[in-house]
Amino acid sequence: MKIAFTTSTGEMIDQHFGQCQSFHIWEVGPDEAGFLTTISAITTAEDEEDRIMARATAIADCAIVYTMQIGGPAAAKLVARKIHPMKTGAEVSLKETVERLQEVLRGNPPPWLRKAMNKEQATSFLED
Repeated sequence: MKIAFTTSTGEMIDQHFGQCQSFHIWEVGPDEAGFLTTISAITTAEDEEDRIMARATAIADCAIVYTMQIGGPAAAKLVARKIHPMKTGAEVSLKETVERLQEVLRGNPPPWLRKAMNKEQATSFLED
């Protein structure tokens, strides 16, 4: 499944969802994970709601976004688009976060994560 990270360096999850310059997109599965691309989060929208929607649209094919901080309205808009926001609350290692997620995927993922995994499968099915 595709996961977005708010990171300034690609090493740490260290950015606020609404203030990051870009999203690092990874493909993460139980046994393999790797960096795919960087997507710009910069928008010309002046209205905060429009900026949030532009960011949500940019990562629309991601199942999860890991971010250091995110406001309630932005989180709600992501959830409405079936993107699960994960707030770290502090700077954390992107690589360690991916490894922990893979451990959960190899075990018995919680219902929200199974749903996120199904989003990716449904998207793949629609593209075929």
